[in-house]
Amino acid sequence: MYACICTCTCTVYHIHLRHVHNNPSIHSLSTAYPVYKVAAAGASQLTLGERRGTPWTGCQSTTGPHIEKQPVILTLTPKDYLGSPINLVRISLDGGRKPGTWRENQRGHGENMQTLHRKTGAITMGLLQLLKSQFLSHLIICYVFLASGLIINLLQLCTLPLWLVSKQLARRINIRLGYCITSQMVAALEWWSGTECTLYTDPKSYPLIGNENAIVVLNHSFDIDFLCGWTICERFGVLGSSKALAKKELSYVPVIGWMWYFLEIVFCKRKWEEDRRTVAKSVQNLRDYPENYVFLLYCEGTRFTPKKHQVSMQVADSKGLPKLKYHLLPRTKGFCVTVQNLRGTVAAVYDSTLNFRNNKMPTLLGILNGKKYHADIYLRRIPLELIPEDEAECAAWLHKLYQEKDSFQELYTQTGRFPGPIVSLPCRPWALINWLFWACLVLYPLGLLLAQLISSGSMVTILVSVTLCTAASLAVRWMIGQTEIDSGSSYGTEEVPLNNN
Repeated sequence: MYACICTCTCTVYHIHLRHVHNNPSIHSLSTAYPVYKVAAAGASQLTLGERRGTPWTGCQSTTGPHIEKQPVILTLTPKDYLGSPINLVRISLDGGRKPGTWRENQRGHGENMQTLHRKTGAITMGLLQLLKSQFLSHLIICYVFLASGLIINLLQLCTLPLWLVSKQLARRINIRLGYCITSQMVAALEWWSGTECTLYTDPKSYPLIGNENAIVVLNHSFDIDFLCGWTICERFGVLGSSKALAKKELSYVPVIGWMWYFLEIVFCKRKWEEDRRTVAKSVQNLRDYPENYVFLLYCEGTRFTPKKHQVSMQVADSKGLPKLKYHLLPRTKGFCVTVQNLRGTVAAVYDSTLNFRNNKMPTLLGILNGKKYHADIYLRRIPLELIPEDEAECAAWLHKLYQEKDSFQELYTQTGRFPGPIVSLPCRPWALINWLFWACLVLYPLGLLLAQLISSGSMVTILVSVTLCTAASLAVRWMIGQTEIDSGSSYGTEEVPLNNN
């Protein structure tokens, strides 16, 4: 009679059975794992793990992890017939899987879940990017912007009588209405495109930004540099009250240009004989503005292009001025008049230098397609008292400022970063909330109208609707084209030395 006992947990362990004759003897059981006592029958030896050493003895034990590289043999050896053992191949219950420790199994499971999450995230991002690139998505965004913008322009028009009663109240209302338009474009940059903005600035100056009136001098090299300026204004809470010195042609652009008129944006014709008095008067009107504001100045006067840069450096040669590599020669007169007329109202000038990582040249159309960019902005505060009051000295100070800006751009080109520490600039949710509000307001009636048109089945009304949508899309494309460098003005491309105004 043969007696054997098999002890199993997750797999069938090795069992070494010895023949028990009429007077069975219980042999010692030795193992590195817990010993299980057996009643009724005698067990010769229970071994867990790899087989270690030969030949087997009655008291031999095994240690170490249970790792099997070959099928395990059950050896049945009758006591009276030691010369003829019977070998049986063990049958495993684990399906051939290599057993491991609990921690190893958990680690493998965690890695599999992480891989699954990464694949799911990649698929989701791919679908989202596909949605952003669709014409229908662009049409919805453009419709919301145009429809809400025209409604806001109408509301701004209704504030005209209020200017006669309370000028400051009318200004505060227009600040909020203007924010409803400009923040939609900021929402497209931050939430639709996902573009990130990293700010380099002095931590001591950081608490003052947005809490004082200031002039901001920006470089003019990208299609969306104005949009990045608006993003900084939004994050510091002065987007609605931001000002600028803009060309007169922009005042005729629907929505944006009409909004700027009510926000008291300073327009110029780029003819200094006519602009001197207009700019001075418009800037003086801001001395009693009811809320903090930033006055955005592009002192180069036009966007940077190789042709304009060549002509600008010819002017620098003719006037004995240092050449610039990354900027055009600044137009000093507009800056000087602005500083002179805002002394006592403005506390500082902020020098702002913008660049994009990986030499990207972002466009507004790319933002609409959901392309993500990363903007780096260097911002340093210069107290207004440090700027000379004399016009000639002020002009020289501005030229020196642009030489420093050029050195900052050179540093960024070589190292990929601006000087100074990085300051966290959190994204606020108000721009997104504003867009969602206007989207619900103007898309709901549009949906009802489209449902009625489809149910009516009239081909005429459907064609009219399609024509209107196409016209709206073309109008928005034209507005986007006004921000592109290639379609910019010819200002600054004359082949003769320019009056550096």
